[in-house]
Amino acid sequence: MVFSITEYLEELKEAMLPTVARAEDDVEDVEDNEEGDGEEEDDDDEDDDEDGDDEDGETVDQLDALRAECKETAEAKPLVHHYMECVERVHAAQEQPGYEDLDYKEDCVEEFFHLQHYLDQCAAPRLFDRLK
Repeated sequence: MVFSITEYLEELKEAMLPTVARAEDDVEDVEDNEEGDGEEEDDDDEDDDEDGDDEDGETVDQLDALRAECKETAEAKPLVHHYMECVERVHAAQEQPGYEDLDYKEDCVEEFFHLQHYLDQCAAPRLFDRLK
């Protein structure tokens, strides 16, 4: 297939720019206004109330839920412990006078990445089973 440069750039633009989608509530409001039948709107409102539990509450990211489960496993406990100890050390050091003048300021990047690496490896195999 031979594409022109403009077609290639157009496809690249579509791939890189975020896609904007309207919320479902806007579409339902427009449909209700077009129908104009008061009785059907009352029935739709009742259906919305039944389904409203799912829409009113915030949806929880399933990856975050899986990571939270993985964080409670025995393998993750030492990683979480090391990370939290590091965070406490850093906060304690930041409260000390002269912290800004120190040449070396400890951070918890290494501990954080070890913990995130484990959580990602734990959650990834189970993630796609939960997605719809």
